[in-house]
Amino acid sequence: MKRRSFIAAASATALSPLAAGAHTARHGPALRLLILGGTQFIGVHLTRLALERGHQVTLFNRGKSNPGLFPTVEKLRGDRNGELDALRGHSWDAVIDDSGYVPRHVRLSAELLAPHVQRYVYVSSVSAYASFARPNDESSPLGTLRDESVEDIGGGNYGPLKALCERAAQTAMPHRVIVIRPHIVAGPDDPTDRFTYWPARASRGGPLLAPGSGTDGTQYIDVRDLARFMLDAIEYDRLGTYNVAIPPGTVTMGALVAGSIRTARALARPQPPPRAVWVSAAFLEEHKVDDDQTLPLWFPPQGEEAAIAQVSAQRALAAGLRITPLATTLHDTLQWYLQGPGAAHLALKSGLEPAREAQLLQAWHTQGA
Repeated sequence: MKRRSFIAAASATALSPLAAGAHTARHGPALRLLILGGTQFIGVHLTRLALERGHQVTLFNRGKSNPGLFPTVEKLRGDRNGELDALRGHSWDAVIDDSGYVPRHVRLSAELLAPHVQRYVYVSSVSAYASFARPNDESSPLGTLRDESVEDIGGGNYGPLKALCERAAQTAMPHRVIVIRPHIVAGPDDPTDRFTYWPARASRGGPLLAPGSGTDGTQYIDVRDLARFMLDAIEYDRLGTYNVAIPPGTVTMGALVAGSIRTARALARPQPPPRAVWVSAAFLEEHKVDDDQTLPLWFPPQGEEAAIAQVSAQRALAAGLRITPLATTLHDTLQWYLQGPGAAHLALKSGLEPAREAQLLQAWHTQGA
């Protein structure tokens, strides 16, 4: 289960067009939005877009991550772990929860806010599904935990905990919840470096270990597409559950690696130029390279998780999900990475360490591949 850890009724006090069931047009009447988080990755892009659309935004967080962002936005201080008093005495049209990982925390916030908001948008994850042996859609079974009181998100608990968080929100606000299940989230400001690893590695130049045959599929979602879809879902009052990802089968690892190399050559011009060395899945398994953090976005096409990159996005696409071209996501991600603060930006949180990559490439060539 190592690859499963990747890590995305009306209110009586409502005053917005949603109260009358209106489908608010984008850039139309301003809504009052509460974002639980808002100063990291998804929350940053979501807050920025909401402000661009003229919405009134309030952020609730501990004030520890990027506290200087959005200086003109109302900020309420507290903690998901029971310190919610700052939320009392307010009302909003919708709350967006992109920081809930523990069901108890989601239940506390959703129950407190239920009388004061109309819509609760919960950012879950495709990791919530019970199995990836076959492709999943929104009706597929979700993961479960034998002990639902567990709050440790490690050890394979992340996905089932996300499923329980969904249930907590829906129990507190029946028929008022929008559940968003994103695939791996890509783009500028990504703190995990999963998508970033590929263009960043290409920018270093030289032989680049590329996994599989190049025809293996992959899935992700540009963070800006995710933010836009969530705001559209609120503005158009689209209740329900949505997988948010590029359509399965549209991007292969070959396209991702080749695009990363082209982007690196254009923006970084490394010497020697990067070139892909495709290494078989069998070799990688033999050398125990089987963790999503080691070769992110690559999913071997066999085994119990063979369909991780085949998650259906049809429902979201039918609801208006727009997909940024791969080349654009690669360009903007690498540009952000290269503009990082000094040498610190070179340390990636995902992907092969340079020494380990060189060791694997040497072994691959030695065996006559």
